[in-house]
Amino acid sequence: MATDIIFDPLLPLWVVWLAAGLAATGIGVALWRGLSGWWLRLFAVAALLAAILNPSIQTEERETLSDLVVLVVDETASQRISDREAQVAEAIADIEARVARLGNTELRVTRLVDGDGDRGTLLMGALSRAMAEVPRARLAGAILLTDGQVHDIEATPDLPAPLHALLTGREGDWDRRLIVENAPAFAIIGEPVTLTLMVEDQGAAPGDTVARLEIAIDGGEPQAFEVPIGEPLELPLTLPHGGANVVQFTVPEAEGELTDRNNSAVVQINGVRDRLRVLLVSGEPHAGERTWRNLLKSDASVDLVHFTILRPPEKQDGVPVSELSLIAFPTRELFLDKIDEFDLIVFDRYKRRGILPAIYLDNVRAYVEEGGALLVAAGPDFASAESIYRSPLADIIPAAPTGRVIDAPFLPGITDIGDRHPVTEGLETLGPGAGDADAAPWGRWFRLLDLDPLSGHVVMDGPDDRPLLVLDRVGEGRVALLGSDHAWLWSRGYEGGGPQLELLRRLAHWMMGEPELDEEALRVAAEGQRMTITRRTLGESVGDVEITGPDGSVVALPLEETAPGRFTADWDAPEIGLYRLAEGEEEAVIALGPAAPREFEATVASADVLGPAAEATRGGIARVETGVPDLRRVREGRPAAGRGWIGITPRSAYLTADVTVSPILPAWAFLLLASALAIGAWLREGRR
Repeated sequence: MATDIIFDPLLPLWVVWLAAGLAATGIGVALWRGLSGWWLRLFAVAALLAAILNPSIQTEERETLSDLVVLVVDETASQRISDREAQVAEAIADIEARVARLGNTELRVTRLVDGDGDRGTLLMGALSRAMAEVPRARLAGAILLTDGQVHDIEATPDLPAPLHALLTGREGDWDRRLIVENAPAFAIIGEPVTLTLMVEDQGAAPGDTVARLEIAIDGGEPQAFEVPIGEPLELPLTLPHGGANVVQFTVPEAEGELTDRNNSAVVQINGVRDRLRVLLVSGEPHAGERTWRNLLKSDASVDLVHFTILRPPEKQDGVPVSELSLIAFPTRELFLDKIDEFDLIVFDRYKRRGILPAIYLDNVRAYVEEGGALLVAAGPDFASAESIYRSPLADIIPAAPTGRVIDAPFLPGITDIGDRHPVTEGLETLGPGAGDADAAPWGRWFRLLDLDPLSGHVVMDGPDDRPLLVLDRVGEGRVALLGSDHAWLWSRGYEGGGPQLELLRRLAHWMMGEPELDEEALRVAAEGQRMTITRRTLGESVGDVEITGPDGSVVALPLEETAPGRFTADWDAPEIGLYRLAEGEEEAVIALGPAAPREFEATVASADVLGPAAEATRGGIARVETGVPDLRRVREGRPAAGRGWIGITPRSAYLTADVTVSPILPAWAFLLLASALAIGAWLREGRR
């Protein structure tokens, strides 16, 4: 129950004040004149003013409301390392018991889990949402159960009560972290690029000065180095191939550190070629030679060295040597000294004429086996006795000529393996007749060499399934054999032409080892946390892909064939971090968000971030490791934390159940009293 006196004026307040002013003036005049009844006049005026103010007694029947304490529990990823989950569970139970013992106090628990993206621990946002759900007048305190690593401290709400933080973790915790400070998105193949890394120890570290750093490219065998701890390290790196190069850096987990989730980093650097150097060797001028030259010269990034035999040694036309204007070609320099500088060598209808000795051709064979690329565009000369197949190149050419040349029109086709090979996959859809079911996809050719395939894969064929295009890997390099010299008909538009440009582009990129054209590959792309996994193979089936998550869990995911030689699957990852994928011998690595999320940038529990926010409300910070502090009530404005205890401020909130209003005196009583006082003043002054 609560009783108050309230006023409900019968006239506007300005009228009341005006009347009070006039009355005060009159009383002043009475005092000045020395009238003995001035005090009776004063009481009479007061009674009249009281009647106008209409005083009443208000009696409220109140229902006392409990005080509310908000507990925000941090359940983000960093709270799942070590034994912090057990600490959190025990702390919640202790806080619930202490709040229950206070009486007339309720505990509201809000849990913060990992959100979308890499935004870290948004604890203050969770506190603001929790405060919005409770009446501000009943909020007696807020408690944060966390490791102290908060990433939205600037969003701290205005609290009417103390804010406390209970820190999980241990006093002796420490962690080692790998930081990639600088990594370019693009780099030139064969030229070193500099990355800046640093290995950092946090917390009560053991004091090591060096750490082991392992570097692997595209999931290959890692190389190990000893690097200093706490110092930026500039690491020169040379990309091995064009396209996406996935570089993985790993610091092995040290004994006693909190987690290895921040010990790895993945950087994807796209390798680009500064200049593509191609050596084109033409055996003799022919219609297709100009096509090859125009194709290669049309790309500004290609440096073409074209070697054409215009005057073979056996030609005898009586022209004096002194009158010849031909310049001697530097064959020795190209085929012995600088052959390794070429990315691709093309033999276009070349045959042995004694211009290139066998040692030069043997050097070409060694060049291919050590990682070079060779394309043989064969003509009738390949089936003759002067064929380059009858040279040291026979060891690397994937098909042998039978000696037969078929001069008849035929339509090039794609073999079953060609449908699955990235060089010829979907090539029919690029021809001029692709949209007409009754028309041929492209124009015909008129010459085919009869080849006996020895190795590699036949991806295109001619009549009676005779090999037309054979691809093979030799040592570290690659070889392609095209069994016709009529590919130029497509570029001339004969019978509609065909996709010669796309075929030769794919062929050149495959031979130079571009990863996107590998026959056997496992690739993964991501949008947000959704992975799109693609397994490319020349086989007819593949197994399940095994996905190893950041926490070490393994998921087996079946793949579905969506195109010949292409198997895909979509998968929603449960959290951001570094994922490793494997199917058979193929492996891939992808980082959803950063490899070490923001949640793991700092894993050692600390009061540095939350300290100022707690002090501003006279709250405190304590460690769960030493026990949950006692909970007390403290008056508003007093310190709310001490050794072994934290406090909440009672709010004394209530709910009004019933209100009774009754006048102090009826209006006639005030008038009667004022009249009696006025008559008393008149009698007193009149008797005098």
